[in-house]
Amino acid sequence: MMQDASKGLAVIQQQLKELDRIMQETIETLNTTAGTERVAKWRVKTVAVLTDALGQKTGQDFSKIQPGPSFSNDLVEEFTDLVECFRGPLTALSKTTAQAAQRPAGGG
Repeated sequence: MMQDASKGLAVIQQQLKELDRIMQETIETLNTTAGTERVAKWRVKTVAVLTDALGQKTGQDFSKIQPGPSFSNDLVEEFTDLVECFRGPLTALSKTTAQAAQRPAGGG
């Protein structure tokens, strides 16, 4: 389990970095439409790599995350809310995966 958890943790950290790059580029260009499209593509890729690294249930759970309604007229704020919708659960998954990686192989 430790090797799988370590691989999973590396995958999660990579996806978080990619999400941060998308957010940074979108904030710099203020092109929230393109940023939203990149987040959608990132999400599909993230579901696939999470499924591969951590199993089908983890991938399915992440795929079920849906951004809530937005009532702001600020497109940048709506975009950052979208990013946070995915960053929060991915960060939480990173913490639980890191804990799993630290557990002894035979114990629990």
